[in-house]
Amino acid sequence: MVVPNRPVDLSEIGNVPADARLPTAHGEFRIRVFHEETTGLDHVALTLGDMGGPDPVIVRVHSECLTGDSFSSLRCDCGPQLDAALQCIQNVGWGCLVYLRQEGRGIGLHAKIQAYNLQDQGADTLDANLILGHPGDARNYKIAAEILRSIGIERVCLLTNNPDKVNQLKNSNIEVVKRMPLVAGINEGNRKYLETKIEKMGHEISYQDLNTE
Repeated sequence: MVVPNRPVDLSEIGNVPADARLPTAHGEFRIRVFHEETTGLDHVALTLGDMGGPDPVIVRVHSECLTGDSFSSLRCDCGPQLDAALQCIQNVGWGCLVYLRQEGRGIGLHAKIQAYNLQDQGADTLDANLILGHPGDARNYKIAAEILRSIGIERVCLLTNNPDKVNQLKNSNIEVVKRMPLVAGINEGNRKYLETKIEKMGHEISYQDLNTE
């Protein structure tokens, strides 16, 4: 996928670092906020352990999904993937989750809900975006690469089913040593959505996984 080549400029706002401990249901992490000057968006890195330790680091790059992450929507697998990634990092005892403010595969919340409207009328998750005049996937992972480098990570084991994410990070000079599949939260409400990701977007999820959850 061709992504826009927007400049990346991370900055701190004010004199107090946006850097703190964050106890969660999955254990304690360190949270850091990275302000992107060009868009005005604040992205997040949750880390566990010393990022200067043994590598490659287990990393999840997760794009914002209000409906899945906050409201536990069953239309997607985003919320369960977020939980599974955080638990995986805790189980290993070391890793990083980068949370990018790229709602709706990069088209924004308003357009995403418009796409849901079209999906309710029969369009799939890819065609709904295209009907609205948006890319099927507008996400740009260059900012994730900059965040990873800023905290000392250059070699990763990446928790993802999305080959485009792997390729974009590689093109941004992050070495993806291994892709680790992340299958979670499959249900009748999102099965068609996941089938579309397999058939039309190249996501590496097996039909066996779809039928055994």
